Amino acid sequence: MGERPAQRSWEKVVEILEVSVLAIVAMATAFSGYQGTQWGGEQARLYGTASSTRFEAEAASTFGGQELVADSSFFTAWLQAHRAGDRQLEAMLERRFTPDYAEAFREWLATDPFKDPDAPPGPAAMPGYSNPSMTKAARLNAQASRYFDAGTAARETANKYVRLTVLFASVLFLVAVAQRFRLRGARIGANALALALLAYTVYGVVALPRI
Repeated sequence: MGERPAQRSWEKVVEILEVSVLAIVAMATAFSGYQGTQWGGEQARLYGTASSTRFEAEAASTFGGQELVADSSFFTAWLQAHRAGDRQLEAMLERRFTPDYAEAFREWLATDPFKDPDAPPGPAAMPGYSNPSMTKAARLNAQASRYFDAGTAARETANKYVRLTVLFASVLFLVAVAQRFRLRGARIGANALALALLAYTVYGVVALPRI
């Protein structure tokens, strides 16, 4: 009979501890679940942006390829007109070049290509020449890759939050099991394990990025 007040005292302390753990776990689980959902949405947004950017890159690449084919065709026709001495046709074909190719063409002519064997074979081989659409396509592809990588990172973060939510559920399970024990050592041991798992899981949540 003399031990009952002491027994009630430690049980009360343990019950307060258990209620505190349950309250912390409830709030942490809600936060972890919310963050997991947010990062899942961020993943979808980034993957969608990567996909649309990739489509833009493909369109720019296709258009750039068409420009290159057209410029090459006009240049081939210009060479034929040049050999035939048709200056009027040469001038007409030069006007059909795209602006950047026309600039490269003028630079190519300045190298005296018909007399200098070391001159570049054509305007497209000039060091400073690049098709703007192809350059844009390369830039968009690089940007799409960055979006995709960011989306993958967001997915990993979402998965980590999901795993932490499962660990929080494990804490609830341990506390529930501890409440079934009547032996002091068993109950305290189960709660100690729950506290250790709770501390580890809370640290994991704090270490993760948040939206």
